[in-house]
Amino acid sequence: MPPTHKSMTFCLCLQVISSALSSIVTQNQKLLFFSNKNFKKAMALSLFFFLLCASVRIGYAFPPHPDKIILLPGQPQVGFQQFSGYVTVDDKKQRALFYYFVEAETDPASKPLVLWLNGGPGCSSVGVGAFSENGPFRPRGQVLVKNEHSWNKEANMLYLESPVGVGFSYSTNTSSYDTVTDEITARDNVVFLQSWFNKFPQYRKNNLFLTGESYAGHYVPQLAKLMIELNNKKKLFNLKGVAFLFNPIRFSFLSWQLGNPVLEFATDFNSRAEYFWSHGLISDSTYRMFTSVCNYSRYVSEYYRGGVSPMCSRVMSLVSRETSKFVDKYDVTLDVCMSSVLSQSKIISPQENGEKIDVCIDDETVNYLNRQDVRTALHARLVGVRSWDVCSTILDYQLLDIEIPTISIVGLLVKERIPVLIYSGDQDSVVPLTGSRSVVHQLANQMGLNTTVPYRVWFSGQQVGGWTQVYDNILSFATIRGAAHEAPFSQPERSLVLFRSFLQGKALPEVF
Repeated sequence: MPPTHKSMTFCLCLQVISSALSSIVTQNQKLLFFSNKNFKKAMALSLFFFLLCASVRIGYAFPPHPDKIILLPGQPQVGFQQFSGYVTVDDKKQRALFYYFVEAETDPASKPLVLWLNGGPGCSSVGVGAFSENGPFRPRGQVLVKNEHSWNKEANMLYLESPVGVGFSYSTNTSSYDTVTDEITARDNVVFLQSWFNKFPQYRKNNLFLTGESYAGHYVPQLAKLMIELNNKKKLFNLKGVAFLFNPIRFSFLSWQLGNPVLEFATDFNSRAEYFWSHGLISDSTYRMFTSVCNYSRYVSEYYRGGVSPMCSRVMSLVSRETSKFVDKYDVTLDVCMSSVLSQSKIISPQENGEKIDVCIDDETVNYLNRQDVRTALHARLVGVRSWDVCSTILDYQLLDIEIPTISIVGLLVKERIPVLIYSGDQDSVVPLTGSRSVVHQLANQMGLNTTVPYRVWFSGQQVGGWTQVYDNILSFATIRGAAHEAPFSQPERSLVLFRSFLQGKALPEVF
C-alpha cells in the first residue's frame, strides 16, 4: 500500500527531529552527552517537534466535523460549539430533516441532551425555538445578540425542523408533502434521532429529554412512545424526561416537557371561552353562546371538514369582533405587533405614525435566516422553495389529527416512570392554562396518583414565577406568570428556572 499524505508528513517530522538531535550530538561529541548543557536544548527541541508532528497526525486522523459551524454571521464570540446540517430519513424519496445543535456552555460531555420541537403543525424549531425563544442568540438587525437566558446554559440543545417541508428540511419528491400525519412525523423523528446519534455517538449515553410547545403536544408523546417501543427491543435511547408547553396550533430518555401543548382536543380548545370571558375579552351573552350554542372544538372540527354551520359562523363572528384582531391571542396583554413589512398607514391613523413601532420578532428571524451568508454558515439550502419561512407554505398536514388525544400516551410515560412536565404561559388564550390544568388533574385521578406537591407558588428570583402542582413526583403541572404561548420568549428568566429545576429533578423554588 503506498504511503498516505498524512503518514509522509509524520515521517518528515520525525526526520527533522532526528536531524536536529544528530546535529547537536555531532557538535558536542567530544563531551559527555549527558553532562552537556546542550542536552537540554536537544530534548526541548525534540519535544517541540514531536508535539508538532503529533498534532499534525491527530489533525489528519480527526478532521473537523463536517456539520460544525465555524461562525454565524454577526455572531458574538462564544466558548461553545455549534453544528447544523441534514439527516436523511428516507433515501428512496430523498427526505432529509434539518437540525441545529448547540453544545452546553460548560461541560457538554455530562450535561443532558434536549430535543426541542415547535408546533404548528409545520412551524420551525430553528426559527422559533432557537432564534426567538431559548437558543443562544437572537437576531437584531444585521447581527446576533447573546441570549442571557439560553437553555444551553443547562443542556446540549438540539433543534429539529420537522416534518419534512418545514424550514430547511426537504424532499426531492414533492409527494412527501401531501397528507403528512402525526404517525409519519413520529416515524421520521425517531429515524432522525437514530441517525443523529451515529453522527454524534459521544452523546448517546447522555440523559435525553424531549421538549416542545404547542402542537408538540402531539409530536413529543408520539415520538416518546416509539422510543419506548424500540427500547423494549434494544436499548437505544437514554430517555429521562418529557416536558412541553400546553398550547395548540400555530429524549438518554429521562423525561419530557411540554409547553402549552395540545393533549386533549375538546378540553384544551373549549377552555378558550372561559379564558376570553374571565379576561374581559368577550361579553356575557357571547360567552353563553360560545359555551352552549357552538363551542370552539365544534367550530374547528367543522372548519377542518370544510363546512362550518351557519350557527357556528355567527358565534365565531361575535367572538372575533369582540376579541378584536388587535389583541394578540398568544399573549392577551401584549400590544399588537405591527409588522415592518406592512404599511403602517393602513393599520394606524396618520397622527399616530410618529411613534416608533418595533419590528416583529418574526421579521428579524425571517430576514436573518434568508441571508445567503447565513444559509452557507448553517450548511442549509433551499429545495423546492424560494425562501425560508417560519411556518411551512408547502406542507399539507392532516389537521384532523389534532382531534386524536395524546393524553393517554402521557399516561403510558408516567407508568414507565418517565417524569413529565406540562407547563402553560398564563397569558396565552389559544390553549389556556385552565384546559391544560384540567387535563393533567383528570389524568392524575384516573391513574390514582397522589398529590406530592400541593398547588402553590414558585419563585424566580424575588418574584413569583408561577404556580405548580406535582403528582407522585412524576407528573407535574406548572404555570409561568406573565408568559405567552412562546414562554421562553416572553418570560426567558422564569422559563430557564423551570427548565433547570426539571432537568435536575428538583422542586421549583418555594422561597426566594
